[in-house]
Amino acid sequence: MPYLHELGVMDRVTARAGVYPPEYYDDETLAELDEITLITDELDTSGHLQISKEVVIAQQPDLVLGEVDNLSRSTLSAVDIPLISEPAFCPAGMDTPSFDDIYSQMSLYGDVFGQPDQAAQANEALQARMDELTAEVDADSGRTAAVLYPTVGGGTTYAYGTKSMAHPQLEAAGFENVFADVDERVFEVSVEELLGRNPDVLVLLYDAGDPEEVEAAVAELAGAEGLSAIQDGNVMTQLFNFTEPASPLTIDGLEMITDRFGDEP
Repeated sequence: MPYLHELGVMDRVTARAGVYPPEYYDDETLAELDEITLITDELDTSGHLQISKEVVIAQQPDLVLGEVDNLSRSTLSAVDIPLISEPAFCPAGMDTPSFDDIYSQMSLYGDVFGQPDQAAQANEALQARMDELTAEVDADSGRTAAVLYPTVGGGTTYAYGTKSMAHPQLEAAGFENVFADVDERVFEVSVEELLGRNPDVLVLLYDAGDPEEVEAAVAELAGAEGLSAIQDGNVMTQLFNFTEPASPLTIDGLEMITDRFGDEP
């Protein structure tokens, strides 16, 4: 959605499905979203969109953006509807996610929607913003961080490795990812593992709900009181799409991290 707004083609979107937290968007984008018919915002307990292929096909779209389990590329191609999915969420994932992926994806959408010049202008503005955000970042600060996805109410805690956008986002903010040796996008992590790596900062991702509950989900883990980040109060919560997948929202997320921790010693 951020790409389409930057390209000025939101008026070509005839229907949308899913949840669109208002925190992601400015007033102009929210107004554009309000003009688009919402098919469904029903999610299962794991946060996955619940929608039938029949409902989507009935909209007679020229293009579908995004893929869910029961609405695959092959299913849509059978009725001559193309699909574009975020590269990060493709089965093979991405080997080395980076902020360059934002510019590549913007150019792709620019070509798809016949707006290559607008895409180039948008990329120039995004690159200028990145340059400004990183200009005063101390890349040699020695500070470490981890990006986690806790399960509220108890359960598995996940961490993000080098195949996630969390990794270059932390680097751009001047941190060393304590899981920089893990060649995976996301994986289960124990408190013992976290204590062993003991990051100076924790960034906690979540999809919806109360951010205080997200923070409590980590703080209340047995042994978590031994983590330096918790002892020092260096914990922040961040809506998931401010980190993944690579999009203009990832740059917003980078700014939030630098605003929160940029002046720390």
